[in-house]
Amino acid sequence: MKKSYVIAGATAALLVGGGAWWYSQRADADAVQYRTAKIERGSLQATVSASGAVNPVTQVSVGTQVSGQIRDLYVDFNSEVKAGQLIAQIDPETFEYRVRSAQADLDAARAATMTQQAALAKARVDSDELQRDFDRKTQLVARQFIAASEAEKAQALARSGVENVKLVAAQLQSAQAGVAQREAALAQARIDLERTRITSPVSGIVIKRAIEKGQTVAASLQSPELFVIAQNLQDMQVDASIDESDVGRIRTGQKATFTVDAFPGQTFEGEVRQVRKAAQNVANVVTYVAVVGFSNAGGRLLPGMTANVRVVTDSRESVLKVPNAALRMRIAGVEPAQAPASAPAQPGSAVTTGELRGGFFVSQALAQGGPGGGGAALRERLVSELQLNAEQQAKLDAVSAEMRPRFVAIRELPEAQRRAARDQVMTEMRQKITAFLTPPQKTQYQRMQEQGEAARGAGAAPPAAAPAGVATPQPGSVAPKSVASRAMPESARPTNEAAPTAGFAAATTTRAAAASVAPAPSAAPATAGTAGAPGGGGALTEFRNRLIAELQLTAAQTEKVDAIYADARPRFGQLRDLSAEERPKARERITADVRARIGDLLTPEQKAKYAVLVAESAGRSSTRGRIYLLDAQGKPKAYNVRLGISDGTSTELLVSPNDPQAQELKEGASVIIGTVGGTAPGSKPAAGGPRMPF
Repeated sequence: MKKSYVIAGATAALLVGGGAWWYSQRADADAVQYRTAKIERGSLQATVSASGAVNPVTQVSVGTQVSGQIRDLYVDFNSEVKAGQLIAQIDPETFEYRVRSAQADLDAARAATMTQQAALAKARVDSDELQRDFDRKTQLVARQFIAASEAEKAQALARSGVENVKLVAAQLQSAQAGVAQREAALAQARIDLERTRITSPVSGIVIKRAIEKGQTVAASLQSPELFVIAQNLQDMQVDASIDESDVGRIRTGQKATFTVDAFPGQTFEGEVRQVRKAAQNVANVVTYVAVVGFSNAGGRLLPGMTANVRVVTDSRESVLKVPNAALRMRIAGVEPAQAPASAPAQPGSAVTTGELRGGFFVSQALAQGGPGGGGAALRERLVSELQLNAEQQAKLDAVSAEMRPRFVAIRELPEAQRRAARDQVMTEMRQKITAFLTPPQKTQYQRMQEQGEAARGAGAAPPAAAPAGVATPQPGSVAPKSVASRAMPESARPTNEAAPTAGFAAATTTRAAAASVAPAPSAAPATAGTAGAPGGGGALTEFRNRLIAELQLTAAQTEKVDAIYADARPRFGQLRDLSAEERPKARERITADVRARIGDLLTPEQKAKYAVLVAESAGRSSTRGRIYLLDAQGKPKAYNVRLGISDGTSTELLVSPNDPQAQELKEGASVIIGTVGGTAPGSKPAAGGPRMPF
């Protein structure tokens, strides 16, 4: 009895243990485990795939203009020929007889001409004799030796002789025209005889022969094709068919690679030489031909081969990239954290409108890289407190654009020389501003400078009131955005989704004005201060830097470019008064005007490079996406990100240096690309891949 109790207890213990083990295994199986990959830094290439045929650059079809039987063939397939070389002969016998017949007709016409020449000479002699007879009879009539009727009869005969000379002369001209006609017929017969000799128009290789010896060819409405000669098989091209959705990304000079089935595993290189504008419509599919030229060293590739082409439309070096699987991942219930509207002001920090130092403003927002840039707010304070009119505002912008390069140059000076140079530039700038102010404005401007001097001496921000609509932040409060940032509508704010050339004109002008009003060397330069600002400062700064570096602009050209942007800024600001339908066209007109004015400043070599930059910038855009990273507790955290180009496997991750997420979205960070061992509640992959810009 006791033994049965022991067995029952052991059995129960085993069952309980097995159940506990099964439950733990089930819990482990249901636990979510995420597959991750690293955010890497490297190069990316966006490509367009197409197919086409390998063809010679110059391919000539040789035909015949006369009909007849092929008597001789002097070349065959793959024969090398020179220009003018005899390659075939049509039986010339018929044409030789035509030449003889034409020659005989010409001889007969020349004989007839000689007969007419003799007749003309005889007619002239007869006419002279009749004229002399008339003269004698006229004298006899005057002496009354003969009747007057004899003289009149002689006169009529003389006139008849003259007209006969004219008649014979006309007959001679007709005979001469007949000679010319027979000469032309003889020349045509000789040309036809010469055309029985088929010669090569170019030097090259015969890649096609469509006739045989003894074959009769008939040249009627269309010349028959006898041979096809490729001029040079060392320099060939691929005629690739590009889909209409991709042709906008193809430009002359882009690098391309292609493969052919004849040489598996081998890649050949070339570049786009031409994008033909003639569309081809096959089965309602519209394509355009892109000519990819390449060097066919050794003649390995033959005409007619099918090539699979990949054209490199854009490339990036040393960029952050994430796997495309991470962009397709979606985890229900995990949403990105809401970014604050603006960074909170630190206790003791300056007001949002700027700080008065050295008799003028120093842009705090520019130094801190804050949203919107503080220069616009500083300008608004000047306009508000001094009540500047439109003409004075334009002069203020001109002074800002003129002084900005000099302030930037201060950063290159030794530390000991910066203060003196800064004071000198600031004094000159104050004089330029004072020059266009009215007496009351000068008094107010002097008061503002005195407040700045007092604030600098006290080591604190001035107690000057902020302009209307701009609140002074208290410690712990949230600093409001700059006046210019609030006043600019969404349609007029620069964004990376638009072509940089359009947004650059609107945003850089504001930054240029802000930077020119911010002389302090401690403040970051305009390019650094706005590179990471929301709204696409990084792309805009990148384009401007490329414009200066790749075009090698001089200091004078750079200053004029900044002045052009400063002049266009008010026009971009007026876009907010237009309707949503009118804004794109108006923005495009302003952008085109800015491009034209910049083009007028460039040399012919710079203009060619500028056109390439504009075309590339028009194709560079960004899209939005979402990725998930694991936090310190191993929990997924969502991030809304901007994406650049993609190579089909990885996608460029656009992270500005001043982005609040830059510390998390960095090289080596683990990004979630899938799950293992379970399914997250409500998680599922996205219905499709990310919407790639390339």
